[in-house]
Amino acid sequence: MAFVSYWIFPIISGLVWLATLLGLFLHWVIDTHKKRYPSMEPGQNIAYISDVGAAELKPLFVVGCVLTTIFLDAAFISDRLLRHKGRLVPNTSLGQKVLSGLSIVAALVGTIGLTFLSGFDTARYPRLHDIFLFLFILGYLVSAIFLCWEFQRLGKKYRQHKVLRLSFWVKLTFVLVELGLAIGFGVTRTRDDVNTAAILEWVIALIFTFYVFSFMIDLWPAVATRDGGRYSLRPMTTREMEEAIRRGSYADSTAARMPRKTQDSQRTLTDADSDPTVIPAAAAAAAPARPVHFHKPLRPANSS
Repeated sequence: MAFVSYWIFPIISGLVWLATLLGLFLHWVIDTHKKRYPSMEPGQNIAYISDVGAAELKPLFVVGCVLTTIFLDAAFISDRLLRHKGRLVPNTSLGQKVLSGLSIVAALVGTIGLTFLSGFDTARYPRLHDIFLFLFILGYLVSAIFLCWEFQRLGKKYRQHKVLRLSFWVKLTFVLVELGLAIGFGVTRTRDDVNTAAILEWVIALIFTFYVFSFMIDLWPAVATRDGGRYSLRPMTTREMEEAIRRGSYADSTAARMPRKTQDSQRTLTDADSDPTVIPAAAAAAAPARPVHFHKPLRPANSS
């Protein structure tokens, strides 16, 4: 199918993770009638994900976690390779590439945490399970922070590409929400408020699903370059550049929709061996004008 591309990786990953969560939750509520597992603490009425995953549905939990991380890591690596090849908006500096690499490393830490916490269940290995749970949450949170940083810098360079801005805000929202929930989860665990902590764990896992789906936004533009083309990088017009300078940050996104008065003010100069260069109208107006000399006409000589 023509529209199937790398964006399918985060979709598969998110669907597998969501199916795993629903399978565990519905089994506990419907099949077991909210059974109390041996791994549950005194006074705990709401099971943790790991409580259900440590019992009869452990194979589902392990397979779901492993498949989720495989396809999510494939999305991370695809994004890096596609930007390197120019099939997505490419990185313009070494710093952006470093941020991208750090996000992949942090995601691998989260991958190790999610994979191993499913195997080292809370019923048999409670201490190891808590360590890998911490790595899972920390790894993907740090990875999202580096991605936000990278997309913020990319957005400054390619302000006309709204997909960068959209992805930045989606991932920033995930970081802020998940960070707040993770802090709440840690506080309630410390205070032995196990039921509230269990609810927060389910919510954190559910929101992680939408973070996984958000990578479809990043990889979708690669559909247009699947035949070997490169991502179209339209240079900013003079009006867009002037609005960007005047407003700064991402507020100049409306500049592209403003009416154009003349063709001369939008003119872009390009060179065959270099990137397109835009000459701002303000700079052209500030150039010194050439003086104009007027000469008086010569009078004809009076004949004697």
